[in-house]
Amino acid sequence: MPFTAAFPIRSQADILRLEETPLAQAYTARSTYDIFVSSAQAFGGKTALTFLRSADPDDAALRWSYAELLGGIHQTANLLHRLGVRPDDAIGVLLPGCPQYHLALWGGEAAGIVQPLNPLLSEEKLVSLLNAGKAKVLIAWGGEDDAGIWSKAMRIRLLVPTLSTVLRVAPLIETSLPPLPDGVLDFAAECRGEVSDTLVSGRRIAPTDIAAYFHTGGTTGAPKLARHSHAAQVFTAWACVQLQGTRADDVVLNGYPLFHVAGVLPGALTSFAAGSEVVMPTTALFRNREVIANYWRLVERYRATVVSAVPTVLAALANVPVGQADISSLRFCRTGAAPLSPDLATRFEALTGVHVHESLGMTEMAGISTITPPGVNAPVGCVGFRLPYTQLRVVALDGSGQPTDRLMPVGEPGMVIFKSPNLFSGFVDPRDNAHAFTADGWLATGDLGWLDHEGRLHLSGRSKDLIIRSGHNIDPKLIEDAMASHPAVQHCAAVGEPDAYAGELPVLFVTLRPDAQATQDELLYWVRERVDDPAARPKSVTILQTMPMTLVGKVFKPELRQLAQKARQDSVAALPPAST
Repeated sequence: MPFTAAFPIRSQADILRLEETPLAQAYTARSTYDIFVSSAQAFGGKTALTFLRSADPDDAALRWSYAELLGGIHQTANLLHRLGVRPDDAIGVLLPGCPQYHLALWGGEAAGIVQPLNPLLSEEKLVSLLNAGKAKVLIAWGGEDDAGIWSKAMRIRLLVPTLSTVLRVAPLIETSLPPLPDGVLDFAAECRGEVSDTLVSGRRIAPTDIAAYFHTGGTTGAPKLARHSHAAQVFTAWACVQLQGTRADDVVLNGYPLFHVAGVLPGALTSFAAGSEVVMPTTALFRNREVIANYWRLVERYRATVVSAVPTVLAALANVPVGQADISSLRFCRTGAAPLSPDLATRFEALTGVHVHESLGMTEMAGISTITPPGVNAPVGCVGFRLPYTQLRVVALDGSGQPTDRLMPVGEPGMVIFKSPNLFSGFVDPRDNAHAFTADGWLATGDLGWLDHEGRLHLSGRSKDLIIRSGHNIDPKLIEDAMASHPAVQHCAAVGEPDAYAGELPVLFVTLRPDAQATQDELLYWVRERVDDPAARPKSVTILQTMPMTLVGKVFKPELRQLAQKARQDSVAALPPAST
């Protein structure tokens, strides 16, 4: 049966009520493939996936029913099986936000292990990831776009010895198939010859089978490959349906990139498991400025019920007037992946009438860890309740910033650690597991937070983002919230600038809203007046034209730390030489 919410979740007591049913009896799906079979049987001709060729609400969209989506998944899995892919083989996916991505994802998991890749990564990193996963097949976009995907794919294939075949996905506007080199096949043409109503392999997927390799963001070093089991991904979809109250009549505008867990699991698999409609807004998704500019008209056109986006996207949407668009269909807004400022939450709710609900998700927990459900209007920084059947603790840190086994009382901050049915199966490289788990098997998230008396988790930052000034731990979010309250500020981020005496000094980087004006001195005065802790008052504010971001919309703090370090070096170099 498709997943349906048992009852609205409004409290920790409701979570406990769900847990009265043993997990083994909560649902019967053993794999992501089972989810699509169930949804196709239940919903058949109902629209599963809508792809927008452009951001113009009046343009005709491409639509696939649940039956058509399952047929495409079967054909993709059967093609991969014919090409020699077996359950332990990886299939690399190098695509923009196109409908074929969902065939690659779910057909790939039915045949082997899917490995979604960020197309904006350097060729060196892509080659490293594909070699680490020992990918046998690469499914790649046949166009260049801004990532130059096809040229990358043709160079990459020569550097990955395990790759036997590249499947080329033709761009939507292509009218004739270009000549293809040896070892490269046309994805659509090859799929057409495959059976669409069954898996010819006869594979019976076990819950413990590995479904996917997701690479971490790589924002603090080389990306790592996290292994997801089918059971972990299925649990994520089921738990999201329960806590979010996901319904078959929901329409979700999913603009997350599909190499990232947020777009694939909470964003897409959850919707498919419940029979909802997923709308993909062009191949560039939320990176398409026209999508942002027309967003409220798209909500009206497709009667979207759910908004889900990272805070940086919500900030861009908050600058777009709703105008005459009828957005009364919206019932739920969820955000995560980065801190939400109180000012942005207030502006977004004033614009739309929809409260912003925060969640916590991570690659190592198949995309979701905690959720603030609809109807629970929590304060900013609250990321909601733990998922059913999971364990959550907040523990003290040792002198090196690692978690201990000492539990923190309610209201006291520490590191957040988890055990959960959707915990990942470790990294592909065992060496990467060294700091991922505590000695007794809890996931050490690196997130800092505290639990309130209602059992809700509140986040205060990342342990690696702490600014340490003369031994004093400074939470950058306190500075960022103060700066975000300035009416001219669009984005802001605080990092530590190296200092010979204090170790680090807090500095701020900001971008301004469109048509807004402010000086660095004005902004510095504003923020220093609103930060109570003298040690946390920033030394400087730097206005940037653009804030460095990852492709999923997180501020890329390593680049800001480099800017701060360079500024420090330049200031030292400008000092007069010491007298002798």
